[in-house]
Amino acid sequence: MSIVACCADAPFPPPPDYAAAAFAWDNSLPTPEPFSGVPSLTNITTTITTTPDLSRWSPSLFSTHKQFNQILSHMILTGYIKDTFAASRLLKFSTDSNFIHVDYSHKIFNHLERSNGFIWNSMMRAYSQRNHPQKAILLYKLMVENNVCPDKYTYPVVLQAVSTRVDALEGKEIHSHVFKMGFDSDVYVGNTLINMYAVCGDISDARKVFDEMPVLDLVSWNSILAGYVQMGDVEEAKLMFDQMPRKNVIASNSMIVLFGRSGRVSKARQLFDEMNERDLVSWTALISCYDQNEKYEEALATFTEMYARGITVDEVLIISVLSACANLLVVKTGALIHGLALRIGIDSYVNLQNALIHMYANCGDIIAAQKLFDASYHLDQISWNSMVSGYLKCGSAEKARTLFDSMPEKDIVSWSAMISGYAQLGRSSETLELFQDMLLEDIRPDETILVSVISACTHLAALDQGRWMHAYIRKNGLKVDVILGTTLIDMYMKCGCVDNAVDVFYGMEEKGVSSWNALILGFAMNGMVDRSLEMFSEMKRTGVVPNEITFVAVLGACRHMGLVDEGRRHFDCMLRTHHIEPNVKHYGCMVDLLGRAGLLKEAEELIGSMPMVPDVATWGALLGACKKHGDTEMGERVGRKLIDLQPDHDGFHVLLSNVYASKGNWDDAMDVRGLMMQHGVVKIPGCSIIEAGGVVHEFLAGDKTHPRIDEIDDMLDEMARRLQMQGYSPNTNDVSFDIDEEDKETTLFRHSEKLAIAFGLIATSPPTPIRIMKNLRICNDCHAAAKLISKVFNREIVEKPLFQSDGLSGEQDGVGVQINCEAPVDPSQHGEEDYFLNYTNPWSLAAPTIRCLSTKGRWTFWKYKYVWSDYLKSNWKMPGCSLSSLEKMIISYDGHTIHCTARFTFLDSM
Repeated sequence: MSIVACCADAPFPPPPDYAAAAFAWDNSLPTPEPFSGVPSLTNITTTITTTPDLSRWSPSLFSTHKQFNQILSHMILTGYIKDTFAASRLLKFSTDSNFIHVDYSHKIFNHLERSNGFIWNSMMRAYSQRNHPQKAILLYKLMVENNVCPDKYTYPVVLQAVSTRVDALEGKEIHSHVFKMGFDSDVYVGNTLINMYAVCGDISDARKVFDEMPVLDLVSWNSILAGYVQMGDVEEAKLMFDQMPRKNVIASNSMIVLFGRSGRVSKARQLFDEMNERDLVSWTALISCYDQNEKYEEALATFTEMYARGITVDEVLIISVLSACANLLVVKTGALIHGLALRIGIDSYVNLQNALIHMYANCGDIIAAQKLFDASYHLDQISWNSMVSGYLKCGSAEKARTLFDSMPEKDIVSWSAMISGYAQLGRSSETLELFQDMLLEDIRPDETILVSVISACTHLAALDQGRWMHAYIRKNGLKVDVILGTTLIDMYMKCGCVDNAVDVFYGMEEKGVSSWNALILGFAMNGMVDRSLEMFSEMKRTGVVPNEITFVAVLGACRHMGLVDEGRRHFDCMLRTHHIEPNVKHYGCMVDLLGRAGLLKEAEELIGSMPMVPDVATWGALLGACKKHGDTEMGERVGRKLIDLQPDHDGFHVLLSNVYASKGNWDDAMDVRGLMMQHGVVKIPGCSIIEAGGVVHEFLAGDKTHPRIDEIDDMLDEMARRLQMQGYSPNTNDVSFDIDEEDKETTLFRHSEKLAIAFGLIATSPPTPIRIMKNLRICNDCHAAAKLISKVFNREIVEKPLFQSDGLSGEQDGVGVQINCEAPVDPSQHGEEDYFLNYTNPWSLAAPTIRCLSTKGRWTFWKYKYVWSDYLKSNWKMPGCSLSSLEKMIISYDGHTIHCTARFTFLDSM
């Protein structure tokens, strides 16, 4: 039965008779009345005639503060308080009793007239044990000033207080006192000196004390070993452990902990198996070792073995087991561990509650985590941070932000969780805004926050803000480690600033394989394939071992330039030279490389030879190649297979439709479009991003909503005029839609890339490059036009896809439709009304209604977004097209009329 259960079954003992318990040797003594406060110790004239036997006194005889005060009062009245031995026993009882405050004991101490070393030691020990080390040290200084001679029991207490304060300078001063008083040869004092130096991080002085001690006991060996373990010095610790005359459980446990921290899991297990005796700490150390080294299955298996042997568990062990459950996402096992904690009565520990909240949140059971959070009486910072992280992991950014804003206090972990969560969810704008809020709170960002913010700048193509972040890092002297440096390289490369990326790379003190990978891939995506492959060769020359991602970058470089033979050579040497088994991404790169080169049959055969199931990206690369090279037969076969594999993927449907359309097979193209509508598949609209003056601007195809749209339209006309003079002819093959040639040219010229370029020409000045980021792959016509625009306007234009391609090619913008609506309103109406919205648009649609709610003349619109979206989707009349999603809606009320501008994007040729 557990201690908790035993205590629960035992009756609470009645309060003892204080006079009989404390003064059993003399029943004739009077019993004083109870009193509160510290009795006065002045004007006591009672003469002590006998010395009682105080050896039988124990704090267990006093169950309440009141009873202790009665005993103290009696000692004052009888004069026993002036007896040094009696006073020392009384103070010892006071300092050892949890129900007596340490300051109360200090008041008693101050009134004692004949204090000896034992009394001073007792008071200092009380302060040290009650987490007041500074008061213990001050008391020691007062002891020396009062010429009270310290003994060998004084210095271990004082040195323990120094260890708690982690003050090596103060420790050296106390050490000099030890030497002067001649206690340096005492083994007990020597052990506490070793421990003090080890805790303060001065392992060399700890070792010096150890080597100079005339007598060593088991505690001496354990203390110096613990110092090496704390410093993480595996070799010295192992040498010391091997030299120990007798290895006990504590020493073995320390070595298991050290092996775990240093990643030597097999050594830890070997030592554990060799132990003749194990305790709870031994099992906890091994399970924590597995957990720290991501061997979560082994951690759970070890716990199961331990529990089957009937070994009692504690909250420290349960926390390690819950961590393994959280990482394995085994919420059912975690719930069983939760039940075990409830049964043995340790579920109220705040650290365990935090581990449970983290486990449930990490496993996706955010409701269970929230229930624990709401029911907890002891929430701390970790509790709040765990819940914020849990909601973000589940994609509930709004709930996470609400919880974040309601936190009583926020630490760096709170800000880091929220900012990195926003970044991981693709909410880049919110990431930058929250980062600015954090700086206003004078919070210094950590590496996680910096990486997240720079990644957000990359996603937004916010080069100016990314450069500001880099300048902030330099100005504040922050170290650019592997992760942060790689993130900066990635940002500069994706924004086309190759020289900046190279400067970051060569300025890094430590370069990881990820840093080399970012540079190799960056050169490739910027068209510098030769430099990319040269960097790969330099990487191998410097002894850096390439990994799987390295070869994805190298094969990507070959793909960019159509280097088929080079790509084949690198693909073959992966396994033969570097012993890296190609994975599905490497096969996908090779399929794309072969497909782009027109080797469609070889690409299909390579897919058939893959040792794993091809993913949709690999098939998508082949489908894109079929469209590019006009192989309708293979394209239809591959496209149908892709739709079966992933029926909700918009790109596969549209690409197959475009394969048909490229050959003029409009009926089949419309059938695919109809299938999309039937399954509710909508295309992600193409969006181009440009930064100007520190502000990020987004454009959709056919966009008319930008505040400077009139200037943009004028620039588009000027662009068309100059391009025509250069002999430019729009490549209407990319418009896979059955409309006349003139409409195709108009559609092409209002693609989002061209709108962004036009804005860049009017919003930026030379020599600033015009940098365009696109969420989809840039269409062939826009790419060709951009080259000519760069030439005729004498401006550098950098176009890049915002994300890495999944192998699909030919992706282009959707065509937008803007619907302008208005409805006369009676301001005197204050209820729910249906209003008829008149609107104009290029197609014939029946006029929908929208439900409006009026309250005191202020109009709000209830679910207008969904009403309009659903209505327009179901009533769209243009064959082969469907509205995808509402992109923007602006509604205003001027007192007489509701004005509505809605922006939708429908599926056209991509």
